[in-house]
Amino acid sequence: MSAIDLFAGAGGFSLAAHQAGLDVLAAIELDASAAQTYQKNIIDRLGQNTKLINGDILKIEPAKLRMELELEVGELGLILGGPPCQGFSSHRINDAGVDDPRNQLLLRYYDFVEEFQPKAFLVENVAGLFWKKHASYLEKFKQLAQDNGYIIHFCDTLNAKDYGTPQNRKRAFILGVRRDVKNDDLVFPPVPGYFSPTSKEALQGLPVWKTASTVFEPLTPKLIEDYIDNHFRPYTEMSDEAARTLLQGLESGTPVDEKDPCNVHMKPNEKMQRRFKSTRLNGSRMDADPEFELKCHANGYVGHKDVYGRVIIHTPSNTMTTGCNNPSKGRFVHPWKNHGFTLRHAARLQTFPDDYIFTGSTTHQAKQIGNAVPTILGYKLISAIINGLN
Repeated sequence: MSAIDLFAGAGGFSLAAHQAGLDVLAAIELDASAAQTYQKNIIDRLGQNTKLINGDILKIEPAKLRMELELEVGELGLILGGPPCQGFSSHRINDAGVDDPRNQLLLRYYDFVEEFQPKAFLVENVAGLFWKKHASYLEKFKQLAQDNGYIIHFCDTLNAKDYGTPQNRKRAFILGVRRDVKNDDLVFPPVPGYFSPTSKEALQGLPVWKTASTVFEPLTPKLIEDYIDNHFRPYTEMSDEAARTLLQGLESGTPVDEKDPCNVHMKPNEKMQRRFKSTRLNGSRMDADPEFELKCHANGYVGHKDVYGRVIIHTPSNTMTTGCNNPSKGRFVHPWKNHGFTLRHAARLQTFPDDYIFTGSTTHQAKQIGNAVPTILGYKLISAIINGLN
C-alpha cells in the first residue's frame, strides 16, 4: 500500500508508515525546520521516494498533487495527518479557540480525502477536538466523510502508554474506511498491549506500562537509596524493601551519545541550578525551597504543580509538548541531574530512534518532537489498518 502524509511535521507518522512497509508518496509540511528534518531522515537516510512539499496546504491543489503522483482516484491506500491542534488544545479556557482559523485545517484535510478517495484515512489530534465547543468542526468532518462513501470506524481517544510508549499521552484519532473496501478482518483500535501495574492484566503476567526510566541510564545503588529516602518512604506507604525491588527492576536506557547533535538541554543559570538541586527526586515545584517561589505562585497558589518538576522515574512520563526542553513548561527536569531534558531524551519518550536527527534551533526541535505522533503508536495503528484491509 501507499500513503500520503498531510501536516507531516518532522515525520513521526511517515516513519511509522515506513516501518509498517508503506511507500509514503508525498508529504506536506509548512514549517521549514520540520520539513528539513523530514528530508534529512525520511528521504535522505531512509530512502523514501517521497515528494516533500514545504508549503501552505491551503495553496496546494489536491487534484494537481494526485496527477503529479500519477494516481487514479481510489488507488491510494492511506492518508495520514495531524492538522495543527492549537485551536482545539485543552489549555484553552472558556471559549478560547472556538474561532481559531487553524480549526478549519481539519476540514482542509478532508479535501484531500475527497480528491484521492483513499482506501482509508487516519486523523490524529488533541483530545480537545472532542470538546463540545468544537463539535461543529468534528460533526462537519464526519458528515463529509459519510456523505462521500466512508464509514467512520473509530472516533475517540487513545493513550500512547497503552501501546508501549513510555509516556502518558492521550490523543484523538479518527479512522475512516471507504465503504467498498473489504475490512472484515479490521480490528481498530488494536488491542492494548501494556497495562497498569495494578490491573488484572498485569497480575496475569501481561506487560505493564513502560516507564520514564527506559530513556535514561540505569539507576545506581546510591540513586536507588536516594529515591527511597526522598520519595518512597516519606510520600508513599511502600516499604523500603518493596521500593528497592521496584527501582531495581525498572527498565533503563543507555547514556546519550556525547556526539549526538540532539544531546543538548537548556543551560540553567546559577539560581535555576540551585532550584533544581533543592527539588527532591520525583518532586515538583512545590518541593523546591520557598526562596524559589515565583510571584505568580505566591499566596498559596497550588495550580501548575508540574512546572519545574522532575519527571517521575517509575511511571510513564508526562506528555511531551512543544516545550519539552523547557523546565518552566512542565515536568521536564532530568530525573536526578540539575538541568532540563536533553532533546534526545524527549525524542526517546516519543519513541524516535537515536539515529533520527532533528534540525533547526533547539526551540524548533522541541516543537517538532512535541508535535509528533509517537513512532511505536503510529506503527501499531497503521499496521492494524493495513492488515485489516488486506
